[in-house]
Amino acid sequence: MNPLLSPLLFTLLMLSSGPKMYECARVFTIVNYCKETIWPGVTPGDNFNGGGFELKSGQSVVFQAPVGWSGRIWGRTGCKFDKSGTGSCQTADCGNTLKCKASGKTPASLAEFTLSNVDYYDVSLVDGFNLPIAVKPMNGQGNCSSAGCDKDLRQTCPSELAVKGGNGKVIGCRSACDVFNTDEYCCRGTYGNPVICQPTFYSKKFKDACPTAYSYAYDDPTSIFTCSASDYVVTFCSSRNQTVCSYHDHKLVCNAANGLNPWMGSWWTAMLALLLMINLRIFF
Repeated sequence: MNPLLSPLLFTLLMLSSGPKMYECARVFTIVNYCKETIWPGVTPGDNFNGGGFELKSGQSVVFQAPVGWSGRIWGRTGCKFDKSGTGSCQTADCGNTLKCKASGKTPASLAEFTLSNVDYYDVSLVDGFNLPIAVKPMNGQGNCSSAGCDKDLRQTCPSELAVKGGNGKVIGCRSACDVFNTDEYCCRGTYGNPVICQPTFYSKKFKDACPTAYSYAYDDPTSIFTCSASDYVVTFCSSRNQTVCSYHDHKLVCNAANGLNPWMGSWWTAMLALLLMINLRIFF
């Protein structure tokens, strides 16, 4: 599935697909709240428009991924592609192509998923940071906490880690492993276990800003999350008080980013539900 959708239109599409949509798949909604166009990359990308697409500011796109899918989602910035999909990006490029077959070049903020009876998901800054990214489970069972990094680390990136564009603006923040390439920072060699490899000055800066994201390789206890039978909303540049909505089991459910309790009584939700009913009559 590959429509670029307004929030209302993708909700209509989800409704029209019926309950079978959820039986063997997870619904992924990817939303761009950034002020700029981004180009999300996904590997493996067979269920995500071949692994890459353009997403303008304010746009949403919805996909389905089967149980058993294990992969990563990230955002690319400053991209230029020709009609054949050949081109390059300033950050998180995946090999001069729109549709990614490989992971994004560091630095890249990553959302990672393994879908099974119990899904595992996280947001990782181990490969550095290029965009704020968050994962919000919807309608799942279990802990189902939000994960991610909604702070823009480009604004506070230490100069020795900063990646700058042609105009001198910081466009990414590399990891200490990527910059210094030592066993201590990369958790390898004698540091290749969680007892010896401990947080460093740089990983602590990442963790302080983004407490629910991986800051270094063994940052598991506070960075990996689980949920069962969930849909997922992946947002770029969202704020902590951002509200996201999904249509599930014939109900419109909206969750605040700082909590997972559905609310259905607001004026906005009532109006959106009314618009849904009006548009569905036209749609069918």
